[in-house]
Amino acid sequence: MKEFFQRWIINSTAVMAAAWMVDGIRADRWQTVILAALVLGILNALIKPMMLLLSLPLVVLTLGLFMFVINALLLIMVGFFLQPGFQVDGFWPAFKGGIVISVVSWLLGVITGTSKARIKVSTSRNPKDRSRLNHNDKDDGGGPVIDV
Repeated sequence: MKEFFQRWIINSTAVMAAAWMVDGIRADRWQTVILAALVLGILNALIKPMMLLLSLPLVVLTLGLFMFVINALLLIMVGFFLQPGFQVDGFWPAFKGGIVISVVSWLLGVITGTSKARIKVSTSRNPKDRSRLNHNDKDDGGGPVIDV
């Protein structure tokens, strides 16, 4: 239950960021943003898998970029269900808002540790780690390593 509330708070913050950053997405109150995040989460759990299955050839053909279209359509549905408190003015604001929501949710998930994604930045001065380097590289092995 704790994870559910953490994800809900993160998604609410991401929806608020989208409403603040994207022209064409408006929320009249912060309570509406929390409700919009809940409705978006429900739609993501129930409808998104069906949409993904039906559009799988397009997702594969576009190397996953069609997922942004699916996210935009879900955000339009949220705006439809929560009118007039939460409004999405069309496809392009929903598309941009979906990108903002995805990025903000991912970043907050990584920062709070609720996401499965991890970012590790380290430097290695250990001679054993240098043996993995290609001998043609001029890298001394002392620089930062970013592992995502």
